[in-house]
This record gives sequence, structure tokens and C-alpha cells, in this order.
Amino acid sequence: MGAAKKIWNEMEVAAEARENGSTEFLSSPLIVDTSLSLPLMTPRVIALCKDLFKQWSKLDDSRFSVDTVSGGITNLLLKVTVKEESGNDVSVTVRLYGPNTDIVINRQRELQAIKYLSAAGFGAKLLAVFGNGMVQSFINARTLTPADMRNPKLAAEIAKQLRRFHQVEIPGSKEPQLWNDVSKFFEKASSLKFDEIEKQSMYETISFKEVQKEIVELKELAGHLNAPVVFSHNDLLSGNIMVNDEQGKTDTDSISYSFVWQDKFLIYLLPCLLEYLMVIYL
Repeated sequence: MGAAKKIWNEMEVAAEARENGSTEFLSSPLIVDTSLSLPLMTPRVIALCKDLFKQWSKLDDSRFSVDTVSGGITNLLLKVTVKEESGNDVSVTVRLYGPNTDIVINRQRELQAIKYLSAAGFGAKLLAVFGNGMVQSFINARTLTPADMRNPKLAAEIAKQLRRFHQVEIPGSKEPQLWNDVSKFFEKASSLKFDEIEKQSMYETISFKEVQKEIVELKELAGHLNAPVVFSHNDLLSGNIMVNDEQGKTDTDSISYSFVWQDKFLIYLLPCLLEYLMVIYL
């Protein structure tokens, strides 16, 4: 069955234990192959859930349903619904990490951040981890579309939530990682090759020389602002934001972030502008 596991160094564990009383969560060594089709993947996901959650271990597989959740960009998101012996339906989100995403995402840092962000009211609660992913509570909401991002009311709400997001204190290094990450992305992006002729042709229309020039200019501009280091989302695509459309409400509690980046951003205001503008215009 799933066993409790500590994932950070002992000093961090001890410090968090004093604050929260516990630093343990369920874990399993199992891995789910993301290249499989959903029908082939389903029995493996069910086996994973049974391994993690003791109360589900003896339930018949027919009590489990597995569906794909739209909106995952660097992950495959699955909704697992279980009809428990009590008759209640319980849903969780199984997040499968995308291939090679650990190159640009520090998963250990991500797991640490999720706990603090969840406590601050952002995103889903972390329930368990496994070989190539995590299990979180299920958020009953839909992911936004690029068209939604042009809605002034939603845009204002996103800005408010980002301000709150940037104020969350996450333990650990406060060294800004923005330009390191931009460099990683640029290096990878500028050396891609596509098997499909159409994609390769479109790719070759990109002037990476111009992109690099703009990165340098932006870095120089940011250096003049002398702004504080804050924790930032850094991946504010429409599919990474969820909204509850019930009765058309867009209040503070209706937006939650479904993905957490691991690094800090050098500027306080710039993340709002960059993240929003990239979604609208790219």
C-alpha cells in the first residue's frame, strides 16, 4: 500500500513540522506510461490509486472511472472518480508529468511550493506522489480558453489573483531564476527539429536572432527597476487557469491555478504584464 514519505531535507522537514504538525503524504513507486491510450492506461491508473489509498485497495475496478481533463500543458491530467462502499462518489486528479519536463521544471521544488500555495487558497491540495506524477484534490471548474483571456472582467480578476499569488511566501532560495529559465527555453527552442514538413517550415519562419535581441533588451530594462523578488506562476497560459462559471460569477474564489512553476520572478509588476500579454498575442 502507499507509504508516507518525506521528500525534502531534514531541516526543511523539521521546520515545516513545527508549523503544520505533519510533513507526510502518501507515495508509490508505480509509474504510468503516458504514451498509452486512455483505455490501456486506465487499469494502470486504477492500480496506482489502489496502491496509494488503502480505503480503495479492495474495491472492484468497475467502481473506478478515468477521464481526461483538458487544459494540461506540461502534464497529462486525469480525473479519477471512485464509487466508495458508502455509495459516495469521490474524485481526485492524477497528474502525469510530461516527457522530459523535468529538464525545465524542478519537481521537488514544485511539490514543496504546492503545499504552501494550497494553504494560501491556490490550486488543488496535494494528496500523494508517485513515480512520474502526483495526485491532487479535484477542482470542479473549467480551464479558460484564449478567448476568455480577452474578457476584461476575467482579466481584472486574473490580475487580482496574480497579486495575491506573488505575495505568497515560499521557503527556500530567493535567488531569481527567470533569466536562467529563459536561457534554457531559448536553447531548446532554437535547436528544435520537426519530422512534419509543415511544422518545420513554420518553425523556420521564426527569427531566433530577433528573439534573443528582445530577451537582452528586456533583461536590461528589468535591471533598472530594482523590484523585489517574488514567487510567480511563470506559465500563465489559458489552459493553466480554472474558473467556476456557476451563475456567471468571477469572484475571487472562482479562479484557481492548476499548475505551479518552481521559480521566482525578478519583477513584481512585470509577471502580470508578460504572462497576460503572451497569452493574448502569442
